[in-house]
Amino acid sequence: MAFPQAALTLIGDTSKPHRLTLRPRRPSDADALFLTMADPDMMRWWSRAPFEHVEDLREYFANDDQSNWRSWAIVRTGEELAVGFVAAGQKREGVSEIGYLLAREAQGHGYAREAVTMLIDQLFVEGQRRIFADTDPDNQPSIALLTRLSFTLEGACGPNGRRISAFGTL
Repeated sequence: MAFPQAALTLIGDTSKPHRLTLRPRRPSDADALFLTMADPDMMRWWSRAPFEHVEDLREYFANDDQSNWRSWAIVRTGEELAVGFVAAGQKREGVSEIGYLLAREAQGHGYAREAVTMLIDQLFVEGQRRIFADTDPDNQPSIALLTRLSFTLEGACGPNGRRISAFGTL
């Protein structure tokens, strides 16, 4: 199933002004997100090393079209500068994995919760019946976010294997 790459706005209660918009991530978003994705502390939970060059991050973002993942930049409504991104990859019919990253300076404002909620709502509208996220069992901020969004722990690998916790929602 091919995923559309349209900008997303909050589905549901439209009586409140939207603080965020999700738009398709572009290679040029690398300029705004490079300091975050080059920071070893910010990237410690990712499955790859921090980026050393902004050009490599631009190429990484440009390759979105060649993967089974869709990615959206998180931008404050009325602005163009990315403060993070959310992503979804369909694993099989009706089942998607999600991921997210928020720049350090954008943390603490509820943006991750708002953006991930928008993504989840969109995936369910598209017909996904199950959404899950893998996170390191030591990544307490991500676990807290997933728990607040009604994800439940489905399993964790042992210390000799890949240190991943799988959280799922209906």
